Amino acid sequence: MEMTIDSPAPVAMQPITTTSELAATCGRMAAQPFVTVDTEFLRETTYYPLLCVAQIASDDEAFVIDALAPGIDLTPFYQLMANERVMKVFHAARQDIEIVWHAAKLIPHPIFDTQVAAMVLGYGDSISYDQLVQRITGDTLDKSHRFTDWTHRPLSEAQLRYAVSDVTHLRDVYKALVADLERRGRANWVEDEMRVLTSPDTYRMDPDSAWQRLKTRVRKPKELAVLIDVAAWREREAQARDVPRSRILKDEVIADIAVQAPSTIEKLKGLRSLPKGFERSRWGEAIVAAVNHGLARDPKTLPHQTRHQPAPNGAATVELLKVLLRMISERHHVAAKVIATVDDLERIAANDDAEVPALMGWRRELFGEKALALKHGKLALAIEKGRVAAIERE
Repeated sequence: MEMTIDSPAPVAMQPITTTSELAATCGRMAAQPFVTVDTEFLRETTYYPLLCVAQIASDDEAFVIDALAPGIDLTPFYQLMANERVMKVFHAARQDIEIVWHAAKLIPHPIFDTQVAAMVLGYGDSISYDQLVQRITGDTLDKSHRFTDWTHRPLSEAQLRYAVSDVTHLRDVYKALVADLERRGRANWVEDEMRVLTSPDTYRMDPDSAWQRLKTRVRKPKELAVLIDVAAWREREAQARDVPRSRILKDEVIADIAVQAPSTIEKLKGLRSLPKGFERSRWGEAIVAAVNHGLARDPKTLPHQTRHQPAPNGAATVELLKVLLRMISERHHVAAKVIATVDDLERIAANDDAEVPALMGWRRELFGEKALALKHGKLALAIEKGRVAAIERE
């Protein structure tokens, strides 16, 4: 039973549990200009997110889909996600899109991410949904069910109300943000960000690329080769067993293995980062095999690691660029994070032609050109009336 938002909410709500009901509801939604979407999922104990509940609202109605209902086919929901005539509105869309990508091998399109739009409009870096709702609508959301068990059935009335509330408030947030973007001429800024979120490359989980997600600084070709092979082994094992990567091997252990390169079971036994007796397990043999495969790689075939040469007085330049970034962020009401990252600043300090977002498109116009001018002494920073100001120099 769907809930009509324009009238008082019924005391009891029932989620959609059949394919026929889902098809009829998604058919009505397909005639709408936009729908707001949210999902509730479980991934603490799995590699792939398990979709438990999906909720959708249009201007006229809102409903909850029980994705775990026996026999339900979610194809109508996925078809709606792929419908090019309907804008899909999310908040912090990446995980929701990942769920659809894994289940149906499609990317929802077109999409609008209210968290990204909020950053472009100066609401801060990665603002939470409940904070954004409060700032735009004045409403305070009940987040008591944020960490509820969404696999338990039947779903309670309180859970259903919580789920519906997320997508109904999202309608008001979406409309307010779109109006503000149009008024300030920044709609195309958000469109640039949506291209990344709707790229399949963002969600592909290629084992051979798993090493790129690890925050470790390997320096030698041998270390990189071992890192690539051990990280790929862990990724394949986690996928096959559908368990979190950390259940197989923690990131810091992979980094230790990459540096130590234990090529025998006895050498693996000597790693203090591994649990006692680990080397005797089936995984112990697999890790040693991955290490030896990495050691046998031709260094010329390894991915090229770009190392940026630090600029003279690079640290000082980066600090000045940070001040400029903060000044521009505050003056134009745009989150600094969406304009430039610290890595962007370091690369700009080292190279005027660095291939970074901060030197492209609207970011270059807003910040990049000024950053280069500051770097070359054509722009100066000063304090005027208690505020940082940029002053052009002759």
